[in-house]
Amino acid sequence: MEKKANKGGGLLRNNVVQSLLASILCILLGLFVGYIALLIVNASGAWGAIVAVVKNYLYYPSTAAQLKYLGSTLVKTSPLLMCSLSVLFAYKAGFFNIGAAGQYVGGAGASLYFAIALGMPWYICILAAAVVGALMGAISGALKAYRNVNEVISGIMLNWIGLYTVNMLLTTVKEPTSPYTTAVSKANSGAIIPNPGLSALFSNNSYVTIAIPLAVIVAIVIWVLLEKTKFGYELKATGMNKEAAKYCGMREKRNTILTLAIAGGLAGMGAAFYYLTGIEQWSCSQTSVPSMGFNGIAAAFLGGLHPIGAIFSSYFIQHITSGGAYVDKTLYCSQISDFISSMIIYLCGFVFIFKLAMNRWLDKRDEKKAAKTHQEGGEA
Repeated sequence: MEKKANKGGGLLRNNVVQSLLASILCILLGLFVGYIALLIVNASGAWGAIVAVVKNYLYYPSTAAQLKYLGSTLVKTSPLLMCSLSVLFAYKAGFFNIGAAGQYVGGAGASLYFAIALGMPWYICILAAAVVGALMGAISGALKAYRNVNEVISGIMLNWIGLYTVNMLLTTVKEPTSPYTTAVSKANSGAIIPNPGLSALFSNNSYVTIAIPLAVIVAIVIWVLLEKTKFGYELKATGMNKEAAKYCGMREKRNTILTLAIAGGLAGMGAAFYYLTGIEQWSCSQTSVPSMGFNGIAAAFLGGLHPIGAIFSSYFIQHITSGGAYVDKTLYCSQISDFISSMIIYLCGFVFIFKLAMNRWLDKRDEKKAAKTHQEGGEA
């Protein structure tokens, strides 16, 4: 019996198990809070609405429709995964890249301008997006390295600078009668990311491209880079203690700039993975930063700050976000689906708090068990 108890305690102390349990708890709490809100607004349709959010594309009875809308969910998952990787890469190195949202915007502007105005092929457009995102990240890195400006402050400022700069840039390639950019498929079909055989798997959903597997490959590469290379070790060491890293001979300023540049490049590339599918056009009149970069923060933490975990957490967050569109709008206002999704996303940020609480509970349990064992030994 004692062996089984110890074995169970050891399993609960496993970092992967703790992340999984904490993530599941956050998800369930988010759904519960969303359900309570639905009950308050209109109790009669609350259960059907929360089920619709969870089902997403399974809402449709036909397999063809389910596959088509699964494909659309995956298309939106790939940029979210890239933003998640951007946040966790910087966080692993000791930085909080809240500027991922602005870097995503910069990548969107670069990819669309290169595609529509310059007529470049898709791979050049993706490279341009990554370079612009990296430059924006490098600006925050340089300010941090040479002037000790907090990357959160500089990142937030660059989010808005990036948004309005991109709006001005893309007005040169927008449709004459609307605020939206010209459709990439019409202006330059060569800029659309190819989809060799993938669209057929999802009921001829033409938006499903190789961007999806590319994002997964990038996640694996980031995991190898961070966990299996000397370069990754140096980046993490610099983020944890730059003075100690400097003492050990590491170039802490270069590593700081490089870390945030790579993080920015990932977010910028994510925007290209999205807009170069042709699924959406950029609105040059928008006054808010797209939520994709901010949702990447939640996806990173829900995935336990692990690149492989981010693949699954990014899909889940996009799944519930897309599922919100199926809530009955005759019973609830259109914002209710966004509220449910945002509550789940918000609670995803508490994964580490739940892990901390779990460890404290395990410590107290072990202390009581040790005290009891000691008392029984003394009586014997």
